[in-house]
Amino acid sequence: MDLFNYSRRKTSEVNIGAVPLGGNHPVRIQSMTNTSTQDTEACVAQAKRIADAGGEYVRLTTQGIKEAENLMHINIGLRADGYMVPLIADVHFNPKVADAAARYAEKVRINPGNYADAPRTFRKMDYTDGEYALELQKIRDRFVPFLYICRENHTAIRIGVNHGSLSDRILSRYGDTPQGMVESCMEFLRICVEECFTDVVISIKASNAVVMVRTVRLLVAVMEKENMAFPLHLGVTEAGDGEDGRIKSALGTGALLADGLGDTVRVSLSEDPEAEIPVARKLVEYITQRNGHPYIPGIAADGFDYLSPVRRATTAVRNIGGENLPVVIAERLAGSTEADLRFAPDYIYAGRALPAAPIENAGYILDADVWAGEENTWPAFTCTQFQEMEHSPSELKFLFMPYLMLTDDCAAFLRRHPEVVLISQSSHDNRLGEHRALVHLLMTEDLRNPVVFFQHYTEDQIEDLQIKSAADMGALIFDGFCDGIFLLNQGRLPHAAVDTIAFGILQAGRLRTSKTEYISCPGCGRTLFDLQKTIARVKAATSHLKGLKIGIMGCIVNGPGEMADADYGYVGAGRGKVSLYRRKECIEKNIPEEEAVDKLIELIKANGG
Repeated sequence: MDLFNYSRRKTSEVNIGAVPLGGNHPVRIQSMTNTSTQDTEACVAQAKRIADAGGEYVRLTTQGIKEAENLMHINIGLRADGYMVPLIADVHFNPKVADAAARYAEKVRINPGNYADAPRTFRKMDYTDGEYALELQKIRDRFVPFLYICRENHTAIRIGVNHGSLSDRILSRYGDTPQGMVESCMEFLRICVEECFTDVVISIKASNAVVMVRTVRLLVAVMEKENMAFPLHLGVTEAGDGEDGRIKSALGTGALLADGLGDTVRVSLSEDPEAEIPVARKLVEYITQRNGHPYIPGIAADGFDYLSPVRRATTAVRNIGGENLPVVIAERLAGSTEADLRFAPDYIYAGRALPAAPIENAGYILDADVWAGEENTWPAFTCTQFQEMEHSPSELKFLFMPYLMLTDDCAAFLRRHPEVVLISQSSHDNRLGEHRALVHLLMTEDLRNPVVFFQHYTEDQIEDLQIKSAADMGALIFDGFCDGIFLLNQGRLPHAAVDTIAFGILQAGRLRTSKTEYISCPGCGRTLFDLQKTIARVKAATSHLKGLKIGIMGCIVNGPGEMADADYGYVGAGRGKVSLYRRKECIEKNIPEEEAVDKLIELIKANGG
């Protein structure tokens, strides 16, 4: 794979009703209903809204045989009104339901973690090689007849691995790791290849974007070794709602799309399903418009591990680089002091003069040519030539650095001046490629100056800035390159809103925590309480807290697993019933829904929250 130049990964074509996937087809957009699959009228109406918004596939939860059989009526209702959008059945726990759904849906999603393996008990965690092989044979014996049904009915399948629902068998051999998630998928793919069944799509999802990106990268590498080219379904599961959901989705999914991976996308928001479509569309179009961009002559540094990257080693300059958390730099020209002190930037570029009333706790950056002498404590900042900085007395200097500016003379200067922090900038159609190329060249030259990524926009809509800036930063964060972020937006958005997005990007990348994180599912027909209202109530009561992770899950399919690293969890346990978790431990079961949010708050307070 070319790290510096965008092109889509070549995949096999999968036939899904009238909307094929992979091959030379565009990246498809999809969503999932949150209505009961036994309610034909409600499902048809919601599927129409998804299709009208631009959704190309509609997925429906399929808990049992009755739901699977009712897909026929939903399909008929849509086709009668001229909607040809393919339907996807989402099946967990019961392979017989998958068999039934394959007769009525254009695609069936199965989860390897609960398709044929026994439900997770965490009791048997030691399997001999013989026992393990016997379990694999059980999977094959159950899975092959399902493939025959799919072949007979021209039904595609999605092998959808979720981080939160790996089987005990996989956990026993691989642990809760990307390798375990990949192997869980490959066991089923190998059977598909042996049976010459090719209408297969793959997904590997997690609520942690770092885990999701690393696992999909590994999956693609393993597939290539085994000569497989199945298309990918991308998404960060349980991404949440509002700004957090958009940033987390764009960061993780955008990082993979930017590397040419992905053939269909679902942005999982805890909002109305049709609201997911425009977000996904903006993300896909923003990335894929890079196709055919001017060539970037980057060279990968020896020792860089794309599959298991670690943070690039840098020299700490004040609080930038080294082991420090990534910083946020912002601009406040014309003396503006607007700020939300919860998300106040670490450094502020003020241009040629300090404001009369500086923002509390922020370091100010001035242009180098207005430097006021040794007594001035403000660091110098230049966007011109590095030679002008040679004799500056500042203990911290910032230097704008386009990739092609890193010449031999500039490299020699940086070796003499480890106190220089580079601000990587690019106006290239594929700015990610040039940012990456600069850092790889620094690594090749063994230059350890910290790097802050400057990202420039002219957005008037906050959603557009959330999506684009997170997508641009994703791969740079997951590659281990980010010592800081500098978002400059010259559209009509408040400075404080831009600052909040920058901090949100770092938090979504698990680099710096500045607020409570909510891991919430988008809801589906299994959700038996009002998810959106519940999320709003929990946020209203806890958003002032810093550093907590709170999971809000509609059901047990992925709930306890996907929120395993959350501090507290709120999980639907049945109609009108909720169970509360502290980390992985269930503290109280089957609480009436009307009492559950208050009980959650009490639990948090009792533990010092």
